Formats: sequence, C-alpha cells, structure tokens
Amino acid sequence: MVSLLHSLLFPLIPFVYSSVSSCPKCGTMDVPYPLSTKGSCGNPKYKIHCNKTEGLEFISSDGFHYEIININSTANRLFIMPPLIKEDTCQSLDLPVGGFRIEDDSPFYVSSRNTILLLNCSDNILLSPLNCSSNSICRQFEENESKCMDLLCCSFLKDASMTNHRIRVRVEGCTAYTSVVDMKPGAPFHLWNFGIELQWLSPF
Repeated sequence: MVSLLHSLLFPLIPFVYSSVSSCPKCGTMDVPYPLSTKGSCGNPKYKIHCNKTEGLEFISSDGFHYEIININSTANRLFIMPPLIKEDTCQSLDLPVGGFRIEDDSPFYVSSRNTILLLNCSDNILLSPLNCSSNSICRQFEENESKCMDLLCCSFLKDASMTNHRIRVRVEGCTAYTSVVDMKPGAPFHLWNFGIELQWLSPF
C-alpha cells in the first residue's frame, strides 16, 4: 500500500514544485515568484516578458511593451519606464493604443503613489477636477524638459476614486503623459522619480 501511494504521489511532486518556483533571471534581473516569464515557472496570471536584448518588460493589454526598471517583491511592486514623448509633436509613443491599460481582472494595478502628468491637453480637460492651474507640477516638467512647452497640462495623484488599471491619452484629450512615483512636495526636479509603479495582489 505504501509503495502504491508513493508511486501515485511521486509524479505530482515535480509539477507542484514547478508551479510555485521562481523563474530564472532575465539578464541581470531576478524574476521573483509569482511573476512568470514562461509557463513552467511562476504563476501564469502574473505574466511578464523576458526580452533577451532589452531585459524584462511589462506588456499592456493593448500589446505595448514597457521596460521594467525595478522589482520589489517584498512590497509586491514593480516599476516600469513611462513611454517616450515625441518632442516635435508632444505625443506619447503609446498614444495610438490610448495610453497604458491593463485588464480590470488583472492582479496588477497602478499604485496610488503615482502622480500623473498629462500633457498637450485640449480645453475639454478643464471640466475635470484635475490640477490644470499655473502652479501644477506639470509646468515644472515642461520648463525642465522643454517638451510640450506652453501647452495646456494637468496633474493628479492616482487614487481609488478613479480606475487604477489605465492611464488614458487620446487625440481629443491629452496626447502625452509621464508619471512621478512618491512625489515629495517641493522636491527639486532632479530628484523626481520618473516611472509608473504597479502593484500586484498576492496569489491566493
């Protein structure tokens, strides 16, 4: 009976182990559980992409690739690079897909530590509760980066009162954006921490 039980259970051990193990490094970056770069490791719901040339990437639901800069597995956070802004047109590279978006049922979401700067906005944005005044920090971005200079811009802190699964840009609204993580009031521009911080829910 013992040997029969052993023979029935033993084949399951490698399967159970592989389903909870971390994925191998991608370049120099660790891929901690539950993040998954392939079906044989991590949790497939937490899928990210290992680009052998560029490194780890987060792929939005619209198929746009964002470079992963840092992963904090203790805090369930990963940090991605905002898309580049075309200097001549003040448009984010992901404008054609409407900006950053992940599915509503995804375990990932945009954290509340992100301050979003919306750039090159139409007058329609003035009807929103966003800070589009002359003292908005988006003005400091314009002055220091010389991108989208002298155009209407707005800023807001991402919070639970709005969708935490997208940062929207569109031709009829704002055509570009960036994000600053953990923005400190009055912090000089050179200390701004540019990036989009995503958090993930722990697997059950």
